[in-house]
Amino acid sequence: MAATTTSIHRLSTSGSVKGLLLGASSSGNMSVSSSHFSVGTGGSYGRGCSCSLGGGFGSSFGVADALLGGSEKETMQSLNDRLASYLDKVKIHDWYKKQGPGPALDYSHYVKTIEDLWSKILAATIDSAILVLQIDNARLAADDFRTKYEMELNLRVSVEADINGLHRVLDELTLGRADLEMQIENLKEELAYLRKNHEEEMNALRGQVGGEINVEMDAAPGVDLGRILNEMRDQYEKITEKNRKDAEDWFFSKTEELNREVATNTEALPSSRTEITEPCRTVQNLEIELQSQLSTKASLEGSLAETEAR
Repeated sequence: MAATTTSIHRLSTSGSVKGLLLGASSSGNMSVSSSHFSVGTGGSYGRGCSCSLGGGFGSSFGVADALLGGSEKETMQSLNDRLASYLDKVKIHDWYKKQGPGPALDYSHYVKTIEDLWSKILAATIDSAILVLQIDNARLAADDFRTKYEMELNLRVSVEADINGLHRVLDELTLGRADLEMQIENLKEELAYLRKNHEEEMNALRGQVGGEINVEMDAAPGVDLGRILNEMRDQYEKITEKNRKDAEDWFFSKTEELNREVATNTEALPSSRTEITEPCRTVQNLEIELQSQLSTKASLEGSLAETEAR
């Protein structure tokens, strides 16, 4: 049987683990310093020795079996169990120490990337707020232009209604002018007819007067037919002149009145056309500007959607 070394050793680990150890082994690699223990019989034994402990402890105690009683054996067995548990913990501690974390990783480049991304996010947020503000401004401008467009449209409808009324007035004036022209033609025909009848009557009277004169030349003097004819001629001429003058006055008055109405309507027509042209041009400009604002709004909404998608 190989030489057996028995020792009781008080161990401490990092100032926190202390215990009594009883070691029995034939070979090992753990150094145990000298210790002192006392036995219940009152004797004392002191010895300096060294021993090495391997991976486990045997179940036989050799000399310890002869020196220790039953209770001491149990105590020593408990101490051996505690030592084995402690050694397992030491091995686990050494293993974890060997398998400990490596050198600290350098995340500085990630920090720079995060800062860049954060600055981009802030810039995108500011751009998004600016786009939202621009969209609100564009919406308000579009509402303003829509209101102006509706006002101009109502004005245009009113002007078109006035123009349609003026067209009706112009048509009525045209019909009145045509009627007056027809009346003038009728009066001219009537005047010509009266002149013709007057000439025929004058010729007939001259013929009658000539015949009577020829007859009365052999008769006694009678009524002065020449004077009567002159009076009749003067009377007819006065009547004819009066009718002609009345017809001419009526014709000229109606013509002048018609010309005044035509001139007034002719002067009012360009101004009405100008009044229509200006609102039409304004409406066209407003429509163009509204389309431009709608295009700008669509572009801004697209940019905002792309920004939010990022």
